[in-house]
Amino acid sequence: MDQVVVNSASWFEEFPVLGRLPPAQAAAKLRELGDETTAALLEGAQPKGLFDRSPWPVQDRPWQHTAHAFGYLGPAAPSDEPASIRHAGNIDADLSLRQARITIKLDRLRVAAYPGGGMHRVLFDFAAQNRLPNDVEDLHFNATFRVRDGEHAAVLGYPIFVGLNVGNAGVALKCYTINVQNDADEALLGLLEGDVFRTGLKLAATVQPAIAPLSGMAVALTRTLAARHRNVPVQNFQLGLDFTNIPTGARLAEGAYIAVQIPESLEIAWNWSEWMFLQTSGQVVSRANPTQLIPYNYLIFSVTRHEEQQP
Repeated sequence: MDQVVVNSASWFEEFPVLGRLPPAQAAAKLRELGDETTAALLEGAQPKGLFDRSPWPVQDRPWQHTAHAFGYLGPAAPSDEPASIRHAGNIDADLSLRQARITIKLDRLRVAAYPGGGMHRVLFDFAAQNRLPNDVEDLHFNATFRVRDGEHAAVLGYPIFVGLNVGNAGVALKCYTINVQNDADEALLGLLEGDVFRTGLKLAATVQPAIAPLSGMAVALTRTLAARHRNVPVQNFQLGLDFTNIPTGARLAEGAYIAVQIPESLEIAWNWSEWMFLQTSGQVVSRANPTQLIPYNYLIFSVTRHEEQQP
């Protein structure tokens, strides 16, 4: 039986997100972005103990967190009533998706706060594996969005992988975002706004020779931008969706998945029943106070069964 994995050689471990940098390195990055106040605080930070992994003197910046909470929103008929959100591991897997083909789309990208403030150019890298009968294709797809602090990107139903082949064990997904502030990178990001990228990575049931170079180009672009002056990775997570009933995992089903960048201290305390999705506005809000949005960076992607187009 195949395993739900993504080739680590095509990932970006040498370019950690800002929240994983030691305070001195994070301070240097923030000075590049013009955040002198936070940089000055970080420069004087010292570890509190041998096992202290987060000696940051500030704890209220959404971009500094590295943990994630994963929620699931099931398919629903149009309604004025709010929809409930569940933990992605507290749902039933759709066994009919085993060895089926699915389409993944980006439905929301919210920037509660990214380093530097103001308008951000966000590079979004999404990775997966296309599980073919006799081969495996490592996939990367890039997109870029402009979004201000405290707002959503202008994106809804943006195709990422169209016709992704699911293996026996499920799918593994990885996401990586970069806050791009280097003005010289505008031309590179402009390539992602062409028609080739707006339609997503279209996959087939057999090996396609063009997929490897396209994914390789996406990896190279992400690596280049992650290493540039004034650019900084912000969000990084991996999510395996399987067909088991193991309570510590996450299941694969048609619906929407929500990945929220939260403080590690909230991983245990986070409760999806305290949040709901307003179908009337497309917003995730507090159940106790519907005017309150999630105060952290998050994205939502949808999974649907791929429908073959008739010639």
